[in-house]
Amino acid sequence: MNGNHCPETLTRAREVEHLIDAVKALIVPFVQAADEAAPARASGTLVPGQRNVLVESKKPQELVEQLAFSLPLGQGRGEEGLLQTIQDILDTSVNTWDQGFLDKLYASTNAVGVASELLLSVLNTNLHVYQVSPALTVIEKHTGRAFANLFGFTGPRAGGISCQGGSASNLTSIAIARNTLYPEAKTGGNASVSGPFVLFTSAHGHYSVEKAAVTCGFGSSAVWTVPVDQAGRMNASCLRDLVVRAKAEGRIPLYVNATAGTTVLGSYDPFEEISAVCREHNLWMHVDASWGGPAIFSARHRGKLAGAHLANSLTVNPHKMMNVPVTCSFLLTDDLSLFHKANTLPAGYLFHGPEEEEEEDTSDDSNDLLLAAENDDEKQYNEVWDLADLTLQCGRRGDSLKLALSWIYYGAAGFERQVDTAFETAAYLAQLVVESQDFVLVSSNPPPCLQVCFYYAPGGKLAPLPDENTRRTRVMVGKLVRRGFMVDYAPGERGSFFRVVVNCQTLKGTVQGLIKAIKAVGDEVVV
Repeated sequence: MNGNHCPETLTRAREVEHLIDAVKALIVPFVQAADEAAPARASGTLVPGQRNVLVESKKPQELVEQLAFSLPLGQGRGEEGLLQTIQDILDTSVNTWDQGFLDKLYASTNAVGVASELLLSVLNTNLHVYQVSPALTVIEKHTGRAFANLFGFTGPRAGGISCQGGSASNLTSIAIARNTLYPEAKTGGNASVSGPFVLFTSAHGHYSVEKAAVTCGFGSSAVWTVPVDQAGRMNASCLRDLVVRAKAEGRIPLYVNATAGTTVLGSYDPFEEISAVCREHNLWMHVDASWGGPAIFSARHRGKLAGAHLANSLTVNPHKMMNVPVTCSFLLTDDLSLFHKANTLPAGYLFHGPEEEEEEDTSDDSNDLLLAAENDDEKQYNEVWDLADLTLQCGRRGDSLKLALSWIYYGAAGFERQVDTAFETAAYLAQLVVESQDFVLVSSNPPPCLQVCFYYAPGGKLAPLPDENTRRTRVMVGKLVRRGFMVDYAPGERGSFFRVVVNCQTLKGTVQGLIKAIKAVGDEVVV
């Protein structure tokens, strides 16, 4: 080799530094604009000529023409094209940092959330096996166990896994329930059992249960909805009746999905009563706490989750109430060995197991989680460090890190303050609705969770026909966007009503401004 040969050099670090600085110069003003718009939200209107920071609403075809988005088939457009595309996206996206975003069960993230996403992007690793993600694997296992402990899952195998979202967590729980209670179905499929499965969920439960039933081959008709009471809580007595009926029809009751914070009213089901039915009939009890689960951090509100520890599995999404970046969802349990047994499959090219590194007899399944331990109620077990062996998916992003870093930054006490503040703001909005002469509150006062549901009813009178109430609500929701507020609506007995979702960053002045804005657009709509 020529001694004068110069080795090739890399300049990736400088390129990353340069681009991060360039993108920072675009995204910081995006967030700053939302901060500066807060006073306008308190007023309930925009100053004429003022830019709508929340979003400049456009129809799909209008946005297609404005963006003129295309992908180069030849040479790339380089830094200039990249930064212009990023700016275009910022200019035409909903700014969830804006106080007026009160639409879905999530809002903006925060500074630590942005930092965590940056770190995950730099690492760009996969949490399927420990070898390529050692630190993140340890962090996920520790975070999952700490989170599970909060909900009362305190057994020796308590813990949790992260999934791609609440729907994925719910789907995973159903697959685990089937493979645990009817292990023959893991290899033989649904046809290997003696009858069709039935899943039970609240009439106000999330539609992900039906989607999961389709995915698992049960069919959407396998999901039976259980009536709710006036507060939107599952009726446990009706649940028992439906289970008995399913058995009488030759079906196999498999799974009950209880909810902590329903999508519309925010109701918490009676978990202890539901658990009694599940124990009586040997059903898997799951709690979908995707939305209302973080109330567990609050001494004031964790009582809403009484009995949730009796569940076999529980979904909770920190990316909702806790403002952790989307997506971050956990599936928690008191016994991770069930997750492993239900989901593990041989894949020698991926899962090698710690035993292969030791000179020991590996004739038994190296992925067997439980070890024989006579006269030991807390059976010892080998930790599963290849996390994909606990889940339905192989490729796994390190979403658990986003909760872990936020937990480190704020602490459990900080989460408690955030949750309490958000509940206080929701109660404040409900009280404003009650005190007004132009609304009819649908939610309880205070509401069970962070959404406040109500009708616009000038003079306290609803339109006589539900269709008219629906028309008013829909048109007003559209007009509110032009005033800097984005809220949602849902169907009700007397037509569609407003559903306003506050978060831990929502200011009381913002909900005051919302009430002003609704009254103003109401005057334009009601004729």
